[in-house]
Amino acid sequence: MSQYVYGKNVVRQLIREQKKIYEIVRSSGLHDKELERLISQCGIPCKEISRKEMDAMFRGVVHQGIAAHIEDYKTYSIEEILACVPQGKTPLLVMLDGLEDPHNLGAILRTADAVGVDGILLAKNRSVRLTPTVAKVSTGAIDTVKVGIVHNLSQTLRNLKKSGFWVAGADMEHSVDYRQADYTSPLVLVIGSEGFGISSLVKKQCDFLVRLPMAGTITSLNASVACGILLYQIYQQRHPL
Repeated sequence: MSQYVYGKNVVRQLIREQKKIYEIVRSSGLHDKELERLISQCGIPCKEISRKEMDAMFRGVVHQGIAAHIEDYKTYSIEEILACVPQGKTPLLVMLDGLEDPHNLGAILRTADAVGVDGILLAKNRSVRLTPTVAKVSTGAIDTVKVGIVHNLSQTLRNLKKSGFWVAGADMEHSVDYRQADYTSPLVLVIGSEGFGISSLVKKQCDFLVRLPMAGTITSLNASVACGILLYQIYQQRHPL
């Protein structure tokens, strides 16, 4: 299977990492000398079309005048993700329970890359997938952070706990301030869906729940923003100044 991904940063990252690209499609109005030089140097077939044709080909998306035809993004098993954790590193996984917005997944991947998350876990059903929009928002992190698709989130957590992981869920009820928790053990951070939070079955597998203080009138944060704050708190605790 193959797909098109789009956006200058996405294509630039693919070329720099020498990912397999079948063809690049660019509009005649593309003005990016560095990107044009990279395309020329790598020898990838490149087709130039008008901006109007580009808009019709990628209807409804911000393609920035360039797209790449590539293989579908690879996903990994839990075993493959854990086998790639560097020796001596305390593992950190993020589980997304019911997340459906590709923009949120892309943003989470970007932050996950920044703090060294070892893998993102998604449910096989009722969950966002690795799409061109996710790739564009992630600005290349879709290629650097391993994503696993699992059949059952609760069972996956039970198995990980048997392997020595602790599970922290982001939830407003029966939780502690996120600054009070200990994140120094092998950890799975669970982030719930945009509208419903963490499901009850998954919540039962959490060893502790953490919340972000809300001093204003809004009662919740965007999933990717909440995940980013928590990931940097984990990073700060594991890598103090």
